[in-house]
Amino acid sequence: MDRRDFLRTGAGAAVGAGSLGFLGMLPRLSAEELEPGKGFVSLRPEIEPLVRLLEETSRERLLEEVAQRIKTGTTYRELLAAVMLAGVRNIQPRPVGFKFHAVLVVNSAHLASLNAPDEDRWLPLFWALDRFKGSQAQDVREGDWTMPAVDEKALPAAGKAAAAFCEAMDAWDEARTDVAIAALARTAGAQEIFDLMCRYGARDYRDIGHKAIFVANSWRTLQTIGWEHAEPVLRSLAYALLMHRNGNPAGRDALADLPGRRNLERLKELKPGWSGGRPDPLATTAMLEGLRNADWDQASGMAVALVNGGASPQSLWDACFQHAAELMMRRPGILSLHACTTTNALRFAFGQCGIDATRKFLLLQNVAFLTLFRDEVKDGVRIEELEPLECGADAMGDVFDDLEDDRLSAARKALGYLQGGGDAKSFIAAAQRLIYLKGRDSHDYKFSSAVLEDYGHVSAGIRERFLAASVFWLKGSGLDDSPLVARTRAALG
Repeated sequence: MDRRDFLRTGAGAAVGAGSLGFLGMLPRLSAEELEPGKGFVSLRPEIEPLVRLLEETSRERLLEEVAQRIKTGTTYRELLAAVMLAGVRNIQPRPVGFKFHAVLVVNSAHLASLNAPDEDRWLPLFWALDRFKGSQAQDVREGDWTMPAVDEKALPAAGKAAAAFCEAMDAWDEARTDVAIAALARTAGAQEIFDLMCRYGARDYRDIGHKAIFVANSWRTLQTIGWEHAEPVLRSLAYALLMHRNGNPAGRDALADLPGRRNLERLKELKPGWSGGRPDPLATTAMLEGLRNADWDQASGMAVALVNGGASPQSLWDACFQHAAELMMRRPGILSLHACTTTNALRFAFGQCGIDATRKFLLLQNVAFLTLFRDEVKDGVRIEELEPLECGADAMGDVFDDLEDDRLSAARKALGYLQGGGDAKSFIAAAQRLIYLKGRDSHDYKFSSAVLEDYGHVSAGIRERFLAASVFWLKGSGLDDSPLVARTRAALG
């Protein structure tokens, strides 16, 4: 049959009587069943195929498949977007940590890539790809959560979305929050949404700071991959921020909520012009002592008094950074690590937030949270007591050679190197490179990206001691490279 005859007799008749008649034996498919993303959230059509590749390819084959895509034109930014979106669609963000680190660590891996030499820039992102597959498998074992589609019929009007979001978040109402944040993502500006998320990310201490970390890292990742991908990321974030146990927090006074409630009341106590104070080393010392000894309420009140007395917020942030590093020195572990990464996230939000009251709140909450971290970490060394140690000709090499055998010695050598005129930028680059060559855990990336960045946020004169303390969770040069390094290089080669 030629084309004219086919069109004249009708395609339906030809198929019904011809070689495709076997399709009649298959179940009928409705048009509704063919809609993309039916029942679960669908992504933008330009990124959906790449996300599906990450979701459906086995862990054993993913790096090689992605390498082939890169060789045929897939860009770094596209791949970064895909791993973030695959994570928020496939991994339940509750609790905000554990398997969900596959999402929390995406920005940290990106920062590591930015700091890497050209020949190594893909390594951190390929590590993040493999981490996603591990978390995806864990999520399947734990119930196979997938982000559902938005209830389009329940979306609030554009002009009411922000108020609806705040009301739902204050009530800890998941269903109303989900549709409100979806509406906000479609109608509001990025800064407006970030400002709201900053407040709610810092309101409670549940999940040891991961809520604030997710706020900061999701914002930063979206700034790189493009705000057009914001809706599923923000829905995952809002759902994570509502994580709680043992009843609705709005109706009870849990310790996790008390600092936030009290510090909201304290905001009016800060004087006008509060952010324009002077650098004050004595205020830093006083705040550091408060963080060591006071409870959360006393420490927050001390922060207000010091700022009202003319000290700059930076003076208080200096105390926060030092105390977080001090906790890491006392007991290297998950709690002390998150004291550092939470301080990084809250300080980042403080610098980016456009609402004055929220910036006050972030500072006071960081002070309160650090006392709660401290209560779980035994007393011990004080950061100002760390004494420098002379190194040999290869001073920086000595630091990383010693790190696995004697962390305190490595920290003292790092301090000697930095105070003796050593190049901090070179030290940070070497530390970061050892993370993506030898790191095997999400916390390696999260911690290193946070503290190496925060070196630039700590005042001169104390930043060297802060950076030296970081070696208590960095990687030594004597460790074996991660197996993913060789596999990634082979795939890309």
